[in-house]
Amino acid sequence: MSWWIRRLLKNPTGLLGFAIVLGVILAAMFAPYLSQYDPEQADRPNRLQPPLSPGHFLGTDQAGRDLLSRTIHGARISLIVGFTTVLAASVLGTFLGLLAAYFGGWIDTIISRLVDVWLSFPFILLALTVNALLGLGLRNIIITLILTGWVAYARLVRGEVLAIKEREYIEAARALGQSDAPILLRHVLPNVITPIIIMCSLQMSQVIVAEATISFLGFGVQPPTPAWGNMLSAGRDYLMSAWWMTAFPGAALALTALGVNLFGDWLRDVLDPKLQD
Repeated sequence: MSWWIRRLLKNPTGLLGFAIVLGVILAAMFAPYLSQYDPEQADRPNRLQPPLSPGHFLGTDQAGRDLLSRTIHGARISLIVGFTTVLAASVLGTFLGLLAAYFGGWIDTIISRLVDVWLSFPFILLALTVNALLGLGLRNIIITLILTGWVAYARLVRGEVLAIKEREYIEAARALGQSDAPILLRHVLPNVITPIIIMCSLQMSQVIVAEATISFLGFGVQPPTPAWGNMLSAGRDYLMSAWWMTAFPGAALALTALGVNLFGDWLRDVLDPKLQD
């Protein structure tokens, strides 16, 4: 652990990314204590109050809801979607990638062609189509992003396992009579964990932005539930008169994505042996 801390402290961009991610996580965890207003409660007499107004540090939206409270609570939606999607997509993609590469034959053909077909569709179009079929809501947007995100892990794991399964220690395990399941779990999977972790860290920001995009287009989290995407969508009609409605949730989204990317780049440098000094 001390080695990791020393490496992080020596990397200013990685440290900045870690600080941003940690700050967003803490803000999401303690959102009820950091915000003094109900993020969904309308207050018409105080609608469109500018930043630094009495009692409203970031101002209010078109319904009089406190923008600081909504921005902080919006981080919860983004992190829930991000962590859940990345975890589920990585498990599904890793499982299918392992099967395709290790067993080969018709299993590899089916999974590989499925991946090719899935990748032939534009990501946002596929996400919108699946979400439109499943319906609106947080659960369905997570399912949508899982169904569109697993292919990256499947391709990554398949490529790694194709090289690993021909190595001497795998042949030795087979010669000793080990079955396929123990070989996959004890010898193959541990050797692909590092690239999977790197992929997860780099895909997190993509998922967060994708969720905001889908919510912005009206297929994701629905108002009055605060999510950065639907806050941006609501603020586009007030760009000239109430710029803060889009500026602050947009800044939160961009800052979070930047932090995740910076921390993911540092994690890749630390975990990837090809990039070691």
